[in-house]
Amino acid sequence: MKTIARLTIATLLGMALITTYSSADTIKGKKIYIKQLKVKCAMSGGKFTAKHTQKEWEDIYDAGLLNGEIKKICGGHTVGEKLLPHIYDFAYEYASDSGNVPNC
Repeated sequence: MKTIARLTIATLLGMALITTYSSADTIKGKKIYIKQLKVKCAMSGGKFTAKHTQKEWEDIYDAGLLNGEIKKICGGHTVGEKLLPHIYDFAYEYASDSGNVPNC
């Protein structure tokens, strides 16, 4: 019985850590936006992410066009390929139809 209880507690703890880790991409994406794109785009993160709905951001990212969309929105500026998943998570989390507003 103790083994099952320990296994259950370990599983719950692991799931809590995974959930925290997955939200870190959104936070990292916000930090990247603030450091690398906010001044270049001349708009807040809220205005940037509200350019599209979650479905539109998803379609853009899945098609591999996110850097092109950033370039279009931000007047020719882009970010490195390694940073795109984080920017996508940020844009998706705060899209126009999400109901969330970033504080940047």
